[in-house]
Amino acid sequence: MVLEIYATILALIATIVGSISTIGYFTQIFKIVKRKSSADVSILTYMLFLTAAFVWLLYGLTINSLPLLITNAIVIIGAFSVIVTSMYYKK
Repeated sequence: MVLEIYATILALIATIVGSISTIGYFTQIFKIVKRKSSADVSILTYMLFLTAAFVWLLYGLTINSLPLLITNAIVIIGAFSVIVTSMYYKK
């Protein structure tokens, strides 16, 4: 019983912290749009983030882990958005 409560609380904290840590993707998008340039952005880096998040998402599906699913879905959206925005503003 105590372990179940602990696991539930830890899963909630992991989901919140994981989701908050993805804010960096959206600040990068804002910077690209504001400058109208993505000259200083490495698309390869974000492609690696996207690939890793996709693998983690599949793993989360396999083990039925909501924290992994939520966090990595947000990472996929963020990394993909940075890539698209970077390609749009590439000079």
